[in-house]
Amino acid sequence: MASITLPTRREAIAEARRQGRRIAAVLPYHYPRALLRAHGFHPVEVWGPPGVPRDEGGRHFQSYTCDIVVRATSFLMGGGLDPADVILIPHTCDALQGMGSVVADFLQPSQPVLTLYLPRSDRPSDRRYLVEELRRLSGRLASITGHEATAADWDEAFAAEEAADLALASLYAERSRLAVTDRGFYTAVRSREFLTAEDFVAMAAGLPRGEAPGEGVGLTLSGIVAEPLDLFDRINDAGGRVVSDDLACGARRIYPPSDAADPFERIAGRLIASPPDPTRGSPIEERVRMLADLMRSTGAAGLIVFDVPFCEPELFDVPLLRQHLGEAGYPVLHVEAELGGSLPHQVLTRIEAFVETLR
Repeated sequence: MASITLPTRREAIAEARRQGRRIAAVLPYHYPRALLRAHGFHPVEVWGPPGVPRDEGGRHFQSYTCDIVVRATSFLMGGGLDPADVILIPHTCDALQGMGSVVADFLQPSQPVLTLYLPRSDRPSDRRYLVEELRRLSGRLASITGHEATAADWDEAFAAEEAADLALASLYAERSRLAVTDRGFYTAVRSREFLTAEDFVAMAAGLPRGEAPGEGVGLTLSGIVAEPLDLFDRINDAGGRVVSDDLACGARRIYPPSDAADPFERIAGRLIASPPDPTRGSPIEERVRMLADLMRSTGAAGLIVFDVPFCEPELFDVPLLRQHLGEAGYPVLHVEAELGGSLPHQVLTRIEAFVETLR
């Protein structure tokens, strides 16, 4: 299997600046890429990051706050977001909403702190609400840059970002024909978090095609973020392979196309029509049906829900996922691990035992 070499986040930021774009540091995980680009910003996502100590961030939150929020706050306080021109914190969950308030009202970094409130359903009223939220964010960005996005800006932004979204969807569609390891595949998928749209499209097109992944028990991986990437190596070592996912950092961001004429309606429609997930309040019946269909079509024998501790939206769904998917013949393992540099032995042991029961 071929290895994958990618630019670093620092190199991606330098490339975006070379193209004349400002940098937006963005917390997880649904947000309007095309809107940012139309206003001259390139998003670089902040998922913790792993390995950053919790100490500084932990002074501002309860001990049971999500690891992503605490470590991202530590990263901010340590100067990690200094290269960014703005910080965007979507209301993905209550913990991230709280982070938005703490950062904007108490920490007060030098950059503007922007928020985006995402609706929890897909009724017409929810779409109208999201359209107005996107208009508000657009107005805020225009006031920062002094430039209103033109029709040409929108056309260029949609062409670039939707091409990258299509490239992401194509990677998933071609997964069984890509000559890369599980770790290599998710390294490529997650480079969407920081590469420019053009570089992501080029990277995806350049992945080697060839033999399907190696032998092993097929698994579907769910949860917010699969960190560290060693997770995929350890799953392979245990005799499993990841054939599909329901990850916030992965397949949950395969957005359907839209041909709406209004740019805000176009973005809102795509975000709301993304795959079912707990942070959007998707009915459990929809999520169970989606997961069962996904596992059936990809040959997965079981589901691993891999979470950071205290992720309430994910935790609320786990008992019902275990019940309903179990009734459909798909065992479910739920494990939690902090965003550290390595996986705890207890987690590895549970994964190994789970894979063994599926043989």
